[in-house]
Amino acid sequence: MMQVLIIGASKGIGLETARQALQAGYRVRALARSAAGMALSHPNLEKVRGDALSTVDVEAALNGVDVVIEALGVAAGDLFKPVSLFSDATRVLIAAMDVKGVKRLICVTGFGAGESRAHIGCLQRLPFQLILGRAYDDKSVQERLIEESGLEWTIARPGVLTGGPRTGRYKVLAEPSLWRNGIVSRADVADFLVKQIEDKTYLRQSPVLVN
Repeated sequence: MMQVLIIGASKGIGLETARQALQAGYRVRALARSAAGMALSHPNLEKVRGDALSTVDVEAALNGVDVVIEALGVAAGDLFKPVSLFSDATRVLIAAMDVKGVKRLICVTGFGAGESRAHIGCLQRLPFQLILGRAYDDKSVQERLIEESGLEWTIARPGVLTGGPRTGRYKVLAEPSLWRNGIVSRADVADFLVKQIEDKTYLRQSPVLVN
């Protein structure tokens, strides 16, 4: 049974990914500062209270792990402040994975990070930059760090997130010519992330996920 480490597992996409990974038969180690308060329990779930910015915490959490899923988020109020969580945590994670010999990294960023920024529609660009610009500038740095690492990575770029159910009918837009914004449920994003644990179809690719 493969051991999956989910960083940022206490809520949002991370929590839903933990739930679906357990349903799929994986052992899950959930690393979060509020891990103890996770609204999830399962015999194969290990809750680890820790800081994604702490080398000691991250290296300890990587012991015996086969695959890492990074699903960090920031609170809405933090979007209007300088953001460096995504890149800082990823620097720590990449270095720790190198030390521990863990190769497979699946990471969630979002449509508008990295090269996908150029595919935002003209009418959306100004509000995107005003509201999400700081976070997505840092997500772009995060993506670059991952791409330049020696890891076996996949980056998922979901569109606008909803609280809808898992449908399995979302689109995986791998070709840049097809990239566009749209909506997608957190549950469907989690479905994609869990499938990448063993599926290498999108190895070293950064597809956009939309309905």
